[in-house]
Amino acid sequence: MNRRNSLKAGASVLAGLAIAPVVGAAGRNFVTPPEDSFWEVVEKRRSVRAFKPDPVPEADMNKIIDAARMAPTAGNQQPWKFLVINDREKIEALKAAKLKETEAYLKDSKKLSGEELEEQLKQTDEQLSKGYLSASTYVVVLTDNNSRYPTYNHYDGPLAAGYLMLAACALGYGTVFITDSFSEELTKRVFTIPNEYTRVCFTPVGIPLQWPDKEKKNLEEFIVKEKF
Repeated sequence: MNRRNSLKAGASVLAGLAIAPVVGAAGRNFVTPPEDSFWEVVEKRRSVRAFKPDPVPEADMNKIIDAARMAPTAGNQQPWKFLVINDREKIEALKAAKLKETEAYLKDSKKLSGEELEEQLKQTDEQLSKGYLSASTYVVVLTDNNSRYPTYNHYDGPLAAGYLMLAACALGYGTVFITDSFSEELTKRVFTIPNEYTRVCFTPVGIPLQWPDKEKKNLEEFIVKEKF
């Protein structure tokens, strides 16, 4: 079984089990999921930067966004918007704008010859096409500047993005938290996002060409007991 199928199996294992509800403090019923399904997703999530072109079904995207909206938020304000992009023309427009931005930077700071500039832009085009922009689906995570507690949006936004990325992994999809590779100004301009929203991140959602196997530091390196 490949990794995507194994994660889907783990995420859907509830369907085949008779699980008794647990009554919470407020009397609301919850189901208790198998412990290993959650921890497997947390352990295996990695940042993915190259994808297969397979489309992501709308039902899967709805599950992913539904999970993201459940993230913790200041005063339950829920200031999020999730712009889902499937239109390839819009992604190509983003790439064209990025290449134009890169060209201006190279001309201004690197003083390249015409041939060197052309080669550098060709390499950048290829890197984008085979990398960040190789997926079929993208999500721009936004927060509303007119929310009830706007000074807390910069906490709420990344929490929602984190939930989104874990949910995508649970369904077998890769993501990556992109910020400066495509600036806020660039993404808002290309996707005509109103100024009342602040961009948190831009992420592809898709089947990875391969899952990265980067090691994480040991738990002991992060736990501080009583004092530093």
